[in-house]
Amino acid sequence: MDAIDPTRVFLKDVRRIVIKVGTAVVTRDDGRLALGRLGALCEQIQALNSEGFEVILVSSGAVGAGRQRLRYRKLINSSFADLQKPQAELDGKACAAVGQNGLMALYDTLFSQLDVTSAQLLVTDNDFRSPEFRKQLTETVDSLLSLKVIPVFNENDSISTRRAPYEDSSGIFWDNDSLAALLALELKADLLVLLSDVDGLYSGPPSDPQSKLIYTYIKEKLENTITFGDKSRLGRGGMTAKVKAAVYASQAGIPVVITSGFAGDNIIKVLRGEHIGTLFHRDAHTFVPSGELNAREMTVAARESSRLLQAMPAEERSKILLAIADALEANEKIIIHENEDDVAAALDEGYGSSLVNRLLLKPGKVSSLANAIRVLANMEEPIGQVLKRTELSDGFILEKMSSPLGVLLVIFESRPEALVQIASLAIRTGNGLLLKGGKEAKRSNAILHKIITSCIPETVGKGLIGLVTSREEIPELLKLDDVIDLVIPRGSNELVYQIKSLTKIPVLGHADGICHVYVDKSADMEKAKNIVLDAKTDYPAACNAMETLLVHQDLMENGGVNELLIELQTKGVSINGGPRACSLLNLPAAPSFHHEYSSLTCTIEIVDDVHAAIDHIHKHGSAHTDCIVTEDPEVADIFLHQVDSAAVFHNASTRFSDGFRFGLGAEVGISTSRIHARGPVGVEGLLTTRWIARGNGHVVDNDKGVVYTHKDLTQQGKKTCSSMTSNGPMNGEPRARASLIK
Repeated sequence: MDAIDPTRVFLKDVRRIVIKVGTAVVTRDDGRLALGRLGALCEQIQALNSEGFEVILVSSGAVGAGRQRLRYRKLINSSFADLQKPQAELDGKACAAVGQNGLMALYDTLFSQLDVTSAQLLVTDNDFRSPEFRKQLTETVDSLLSLKVIPVFNENDSISTRRAPYEDSSGIFWDNDSLAALLALELKADLLVLLSDVDGLYSGPPSDPQSKLIYTYIKEKLENTITFGDKSRLGRGGMTAKVKAAVYASQAGIPVVITSGFAGDNIIKVLRGEHIGTLFHRDAHTFVPSGELNAREMTVAARESSRLLQAMPAEERSKILLAIADALEANEKIIIHENEDDVAAALDEGYGSSLVNRLLLKPGKVSSLANAIRVLANMEEPIGQVLKRTELSDGFILEKMSSPLGVLLVIFESRPEALVQIASLAIRTGNGLLLKGGKEAKRSNAILHKIITSCIPETVGKGLIGLVTSREEIPELLKLDDVIDLVIPRGSNELVYQIKSLTKIPVLGHADGICHVYVDKSADMEKAKNIVLDAKTDYPAACNAMETLLVHQDLMENGGVNELLIELQTKGVSINGGPRACSLLNLPAAPSFHHEYSSLTCTIEIVDDVHAAIDHIHKHGSAHTDCIVTEDPEVADIFLHQVDSAAVFHNASTRFSDGFRFGLGAEVGISTSRIHARGPVGVEGLLTTRWIARGNGHVVDNDKGVVYTHKDLTQQGKKTCSSMTSNGPMNGEPRARASLIK
């Protein structure tokens, strides 16, 4: 379940709810009742009813459903001659009378199947002019709710004194949205939920790609600034009517949420306090601190600052990195102090040892990070490198150049050093950056972000690197595919899969770190023991730590397996077995070959040979890092060439799969994808390419008179293009899209 939105904690005290379902939700495009959506609605209401909530339903759809039935009736009762005449529109009141009967019959049937009783209450605008009616209405509804009966309200359009349904907007209420708001006040509801055919209120028409969902409506900020789309395709209201009703109810003290009725569990999610739909609340203006940037503003600031960064000379960008390295070392004591507070809080909260280990900045870590940044600062300038230079025609030169991706969103858990690595890589590559760390590292992340941004010159702006502090901002950020170019999640499988499912933005990274070490029959056992121990125990929580040890069957006979087990157990490693190892070694069964322990536990399995080991890795691995220990060069070559992982090693620990150890200076993560970047992702993985052409009046003119030479000039003219580092932004054109997670 998603975390509760801090602005919606009041929902835990809600007991009486008014739910209004719109015509577009109740009916299909052809006017028939949408049985699936109505069934899901009734199931949610039944669940709430059984949990002690008092639910009042206001349902539209009668006129639309009645119109469809009367059109059919009129059709079968018309002669061919009648059908040739102009067809008058059906009387809306007659449609309401017919449709209400069918709509209520359906509700009764659906609720009965769920062992719930419903009651129909039809009201008109004139009814509410009578104080006696309003008193009796409250008493009747209270009585029904006490018996756990669901009152179903609708305006009695068939006998209403309005001129015609959907045309007259005068009176105490003027549609079912305003009726729902009126009932919420009259019946003292704790919450009003307006179900629509869209996810909530958008900044413009929902069909416009530039429109963004507004999670909290702040009247003082948004009133008169929103452009609404078309009204409801079947009903009289649409979003304009819903917003008007929501503002009316919320200003009177009844919180309102507008959300989609097309999802089968949105009402439940609203009551859980999840970050969906648009909230209207009388105190909404206090929910967003003054001066705080929203998700889009923060992203735009990062893009604008990145363009200023790219325009700087390369040596100036290097100076920023060197300043950051010095500042980290100068502030090491305060960094460690804040980190110790995070670790203490994590222990008090009962977090597991693997998370605490990832959270801890060990002695010497700050200096190590500073040195890695200095390595980055002294690397060859990555931006504007000429990767290919071609003469297209005489005097017409085309160059393929390295270029920043644009704006990165990196979401990581636990490891505060990741913030430093990622920020320094972003600066080196000229990218804007948004960072969201885990709450368990909030103090460490805050001080590191403050130190790093203090070194960014005002000519670039501290907005270059934004720190996202609220988890509730993540869904909004993941929708900004027009301004964020790449998402990089670093954390648990759950985190990666969740992010992947919530965004259209390309995602770079890996979901699992199921790394294998295969010990062949020809292995040097001293090497094997050292490699296996290092791969498992050097940093068990790392994604490049060994999780499964595969051993050649011949090592069962010569004692090699026992040597490996003794070494591991001596170091405190718990060992589980695969089916074959369990039967031969009397070990407890592993939960799964695809289990990532991230602790001092591993799985061992016996295999026939190198081919069986490769098959096992392909079936159960995660294409991260795998290793063979062998003295047979032919067997080693088979393994190195056939194992399809991002990194494959011979006689070396899987722990070497790391950006710093690869000489990349730092890494933003490890990718198991097969396009854009694979393995540890450093500077090159945060760059794309662009084409620069220099001509002299060249035109295509249907290729008449153009003599294409396509001469490769790469070696002749390979150089860094100074114009790419001094004449403005690199990422103004359509941005290349990166890879998807595997």
